Amino acid sequence: MNSQTEKIRLQGAAGVIEVQRDLPAEASRGIAVIAHPHPLFGGTMDNKVVQTLARAFVSCGWTAVRFNFRGVGASEGVHDEGRGECEDMLDVVRQLAPEGPLAIAGFSFGAFVASRAAEKLWASRDVRQLVLVGTAASRFSVATLPTEVHERTLVVHGEADDTVPLAAVMNWARSQSLPVTVVPGGGHFFHGQLPLLKSLVVRHLRADAA
Repeated sequence: MNSQTEKIRLQGAAGVIEVQRDLPAEASRGIAVIAHPHPLFGGTMDNKVVQTLARAFVSCGWTAVRFNFRGVGASEGVHDEGRGECEDMLDVVRQLAPEGPLAIAGFSFGAFVASRAAEKLWASRDVRQLVLVGTAASRFSVATLPTEVHERTLVVHGEADDTVPLAAVMNWARSQSLPVTVVPGGGHFFHGQLPLLKSLVVRHLRADAA
């Protein structure tokens, strides 16, 4: 993401996991682990939305950790339709964020994986924030979120998303009474609207810190 980005190699269930970590200027408030979009459609940890999420977290004092799912970049293994990818995310959490405040975030397929990883972590970890962008609710079974974490959750979706229709996300959220922040005219990749996306995430994180 910048010249100070730390490159790391971890050992996961499918082999090496390629990771990049960015530190805030001040003492870290916690660690945010961020998942990228679908590997079979070009998704990597260098995706612009993923980098925008990382920048938002760092600007709010969090350490941002991005990683490539199995079979992407230097990460070993093969695509596993979300199951193995969830394990990849949990491996990153175990090794780079074993304790303390934790944030889980993801974009598109990564938002689906993030929801499943968070589901496995609720009982054992202090998950302070969950940020889901372009959540792939039309294509995957996104986890239902406990009511008590709704205030710590930000769901952002583009009104004009033609990859994951807004209606699919609203159908997922409706039964939970989970608020969804809709970006007017926004597409799946938020072209031309990444600064707005960053500001929405920053506003959410700062409100929690207030």
